[in-house]
Amino acid sequence: MSTSLNGKRIFITQAETFMGPTLCEVFTELGAEVITDTQILTDPTLPAQIIQAAGHIDVLVANLAVPAPFTKGQLVNDDEWSATFNALVDPLPRLCTAVLPQMIERQSGKILVMGSASALRGIKRASTYSAARGAQLAYVQAMGVEMAPQGIQVNAIAQNFVDNPTYFPEETKANLAFQERLRREVPLGRLVSMREDAQFAAYLCSDAADCFVGQVFPVSGGWAV
Repeated sequence: MSTSLNGKRIFITQAETFMGPTLCEVFTELGAEVITDTQILTDPTLPAQIIQAAGHIDVLVANLAVPAPFTKGQLVNDDEWSATFNALVDPLPRLCTAVLPQMIERQSGKILVMGSASALRGIKRASTYSAARGAQLAYVQAMGVEMAPQGIQVNAIAQNFVDNPTYFPEETKANLAFQERLRREVPLGRLVSMREDAQFAAYLCSDAADCFVGQVFPVSGGWAV
């Protein structure tokens, strides 16, 4: 089944990091008009500003990412916790609050969160990051059922073991211990490519995916199902 995004204006946050570059590339290939912002949205005023500047938005892709802390749970401090939630969680309702009025007026629109499967399966030394990603997914589920009667679909991709430089830089992929972990933990036996992930995201942003409500889709090569 081919995916078309012809005529859709799609706004992507943090477009230079995480899944941003490949999402922009794939969405443009599929006919979308892609609008981007590259900032980390920790300033509370930024989400509303960038949404207002973008104008008409058919699809909002909340692509939010920071390097994951790798602190033992008993050593996590308030600064780490607050900084992670400030970057990954706090911008999400601000973005949605800013974009939803125009979507509600049209009774049409989509919001897709590029999240993490770390919220679906425990990972050692990832309590802060997993908690923040879990908050994203809980928000998506609640907003999904609330917005569905307005013709708006809110969903999320929960990814892990996707080949992107934010979380799997070249030095990590070259590490023998990581390669062994990949073979041991990921049924697919390899990293999911960025294009595979972006193509699935494109499907969820298309008219063919109007039936999904508040759903979280793992994309992790079978690590989380």
